[in-house]
Order: sequence, then structure tokens, then C-alpha cells
Amino acid sequence: MRNATGEKRSMPPSGFGGLSRRSGKKPVVAAVNGLCLGGGMEMVINCDLVVAAKGAIFGLPEVQVGVLALAGALPRLVRTVGRQRAMELCLTGRQAGAEEMREWGIVNTIVDDDREGVVKQAVHVTEKISGNSPDSVIASKMGVEIGWQCSDVEEATERIVSEAWREMEGGENMREGLKAYVERRKARWIDSKL
Repeated sequence: MRNATGEKRSMPPSGFGGLSRRSGKKPVVAAVNGLCLGGGMEMVINCDLVVAAKGAIFGLPEVQVGVLALAGALPRLVRTVGRQRAMELCLTGRQAGAEEMREWGIVNTIVDDDREGVVKQAVHVTEKISGNSPDSVIASKMGVEIGWQCSDVEEATERIVSEAWREMEGGENMREGLKAYVERRKARWIDSKL
């Protein structure tokens, strides 16, 4: 990759913005307020969950300036929104609002147009996630990622069982969760060993 002056640049191992090739276990939640274009849109497409302000604007304007979205957005976009919608966004460079992006599956939640509301909602989502079994969150995220990467459902299911389930099966958090359920109490999770 070269920048505007012709210098050769490379992306870090984790990819653009630390997101496009990330392999971390923790979910990444984006809070979008305002313009989310080009690299910002690529970062959002690579996030696990997206909270957006009602007035947020999304787009991939790279074609309008003669460059290409290289941070993994294009293959992820087509898998998320479908071929024709992906083509529309990346070939025209048009911008779309938060509501349309929610309809297309890019945005999970829309909140009122203020920075505090978007951040507050994103934090609320992360708190909800962190209240669950850390092992189950890690294994579930791994299972979704495996399903994302595999084209065959049976292969994905086998990998989920062999890679995600076996990691957590019989672990302390699984035992605690089941015990808490039977005893009708809130589980007391421990840090994940996955």
C-alpha cells in the first residue's frame, strides 16, 4: 500500500484501526456519532456491535477519490448486506443514514442525536455483555467468527464444537452458571481461562 506521497505503508498485524484482522476474544462495540465514512466505515463493518446516533451518516466514498477500501470491509460488507447493496455502496460512494444501515444489518441500535446518548448506550451494551459468563461470551464470539469464515454450515458446526465448546465444557463458569440457575440466584463468574 502507498500513501498520497507514494511512500510504501503497511498495516499492523491487527489490520486497519486494530480491527480488520483482529483475533481478540473481547467483543468490540462501536459508538457512531456524525460522519462515518471511508476508514471509519471500514472500522464499523469490522466491529461486533454498532450503536449509532439517529443522524449518523455512513459510506464508502473511496471510488470518488480513486482509492479502494482495503481493510476487509468489502468482503465483510457483502456477507452482511448482500451483493447488490454492497455494490451500491462501494461503487457509487453514496452516503446512507443510520436507519438504512440498521435495516441493512450494519447498525444494531439507534439512539438520539447526541454524543452522550450514543456512548451511554454503547456502555450499556458492554455492561450487559460483561454480566454474562465470560467463557460463554468468548466461546459464542468464537462460534460466530467461525460461522462467518466457513461457507459450509456443517463444517462450521463441527469447528464450533471442537474449538469453542471444548474450550469451555465442564469449566468453572459453566458449573457456576448451571448451579446458579438451579438455585435461582445470580451467577458469580470468575475470570475466563479461555
